[in-house]
Amino acid sequence: MRRGSITAMRRTPAYHPVPPREMPPARTVIVPDRGEFFLRDTGGDGPVVMLLHGWMVSADLNWHGAYDALAQAGYRVLAIDHRGHGRGLRALTPFRLADCAADAAAVLRRLGAGPATVAGYSMGGTIAQLMARDHPDVVAGVVLSATCQHFQDPETRRVWKWMGAVGLMIGVAPRRFYSAGFKRSGIKLDERTAWWMSELMRHSSRDVAEAGRELGRFDSRPWLGNVKVPAAMVLTGRDGAVAPAKQRELAAAIRATVFEVPIDHLDVASRADEYNPALLSALQAVSADRAAVAA
Repeated sequence: MRRGSITAMRRTPAYHPVPPREMPPARTVIVPDRGEFFLRDTGGDGPVVMLLHGWMVSADLNWHGAYDALAQAGYRVLAIDHRGHGRGLRALTPFRLADCAADAAAVLRRLGAGPATVAGYSMGGTIAQLMARDHPDVVAGVVLSATCQHFQDPETRRVWKWMGAVGLMIGVAPRRFYSAGFKRSGIKLDERTAWWMSELMRHSSRDVAEAGRELGRFDSRPWLGNVKVPAAMVLTGRDGAVAPAKQRELAAAIRATVFEVPIDHLDVASRADEYNPALLSALQAVSADRAAVAA
């Protein structure tokens, strides 16, 4: 090894990937004929909320800021890592959003925890829509956030065309790829963000890239109007990734009550003090709608 390389290694700070807070208990759930799934489970006998995370993150990265608030409000929180993300299932088949929906539904059935309110953020919102369509027996209501009905606009479609290159870069040099993403987002690698990097490094490059392609193909406009389920939307009003106008279109299509929070797409955990009250209000609205229907 060259002397310069040794010097560079010595200059690299030894940051430890310590989570910012204690996470809920972890468990694995084995579903026969489907696989082994990792999820957080706060336990308890309160109403069940299943949290579905976004693209290129894990359940913990997406939702760690909300776990305590939901548990303290009396909910039993389940948060699953989707296929190829975090500690999620490494399937031998290509990543499909419909399979993620089936995974989450199968876990709820296996635990006897349904019907549950399903809360989906970004990619998780597309999975929640599919769960409501394909697995209504385990879905009592949905809360959608920072998501939409489709990603068919020209600007977004251009992004999906790069998914092959993204998968290659993650597979060959994952640390360099994510470090570059940090830099573009103005995030400095330090004691706080080392855990973020550690979580990202868990992903399957193949599945993350294919998940991007799947999002490019997703379009619920032809069928969402036929989905009858209590719904609410936590709209991220300063979202630079999923335009607020597209979020409103989704809310109208599924007849969702809207609770708006003035945050950007990646602020869900860092600005949890603003996001969580809206999330709790949305959950309460879904519960009220469900009670009204039952009456």
